[in-house]
Amino acid sequence: MDSLKIDSHKLEFHPHRVAAWRDSGDDWEKAKKVYPIYIEISPMGACNHRCTFCAVDYIGYKAVQLDASLLGERLLEMGSLGVKSVMFAGEGEPLLHKNINRMVRFAQLAGIDTSFTTNGTLLDHLHFDGVSWVKVSINAGKRETYGQIHRTKAQDWDRVWQNIKNAVHRKGTCKLGVQMVCLPENAGEEKEIQALCDDTGVDYLVFKPYSQHKMSITRQYKGYKPIALPEGKGTVIRHEAIRTEGHEYSKCNATPFFWCYVMASGDIYSCSAYLLDERFRLGNINEHGFQSIWEGERRRANWELVRKKLDIHECRLNCRMNQANKFLWGFDHQEHVNFV
Repeated sequence: MDSLKIDSHKLEFHPHRVAAWRDSGDDWEKAKKVYPIYIEISPMGACNHRCTFCAVDYIGYKAVQLDASLLGERLLEMGSLGVKSVMFAGEGEPLLHKNINRMVRFAQLAGIDTSFTTNGTLLDHLHFDGVSWVKVSINAGKRETYGQIHRTKAQDWDRVWQNIKNAVHRKGTCKLGVQMVCLPENAGEEKEIQALCDDTGVDYLVFKPYSQHKMSITRQYKGYKPIALPEGKGTVIRHEAIRTEGHEYSKCNATPFFWCYVMASGDIYSCSAYLLDERFRLGNINEHGFQSIWEGERRRANWELVRKKLDIHECRLNCRMNQANKFLWGFDHQEHVNFV
């Protein structure tokens, strides 16, 4: 089951944007007008968990947050420029932000779809109206293992599952899922979490392999891959991500075009694999509007870097745009395209 294409991509549903990217070629005047379809936004830098596998541990969980009113202005601008969706997640726990529901409403006014990745401890604070999906990160099938991996009190396990049970009855049309990053510590607990998901009535469960971020402090899981994951109704196994051993393309075509990342500090990066790398920082939404940043000189410099100089081996394996990049690579490397 992967009707939501969680292990794939959805660029084929945006042919006009892909055509604009394709048509831009080496022409910056055209390229600067190709706006992202999807943006990940970090409302809050702080987090109430310290997961052992956290990719952005190197950022330091700083207690900074986006101003809801200012973000609202930027979201309205983003929507007018063609941004279609935002995921509230990031380097902290998004539901720690006291004005998170205002941010969702701003996005709705802008015509932008919203979603969340969260540890679920504050899920009872979220208003589900207008939210497309919520994915709760629960990285164990047992209470004790959960406490060890999330590095939090074991009582959070009970709290999160109770929040999920409550959410199932008030989520409306929102898709509610659970995700487990497969690690040595939780190996063998897959059937336990499947049973819990069945009991609570969530829409799906995802088993996902660990992906080593180039700048993460933690290195203990580098190279680890799960084996013999159990299939099941409502279970999505990230088979493509598990199979990936290297990049099947030599250039990133998704960056800096189809997505970007907004940190809790307001800094915009063209790729989340390079947070705090000045080569990928495009500007700050606290200082400038989105259009001036996206069409500005820093993005032009990043566009040149990715096109001409970036060694793809520097990049994170199985990054968020991996499947999209495979699709885009085919435009220049697929033979006999007229034999449909």
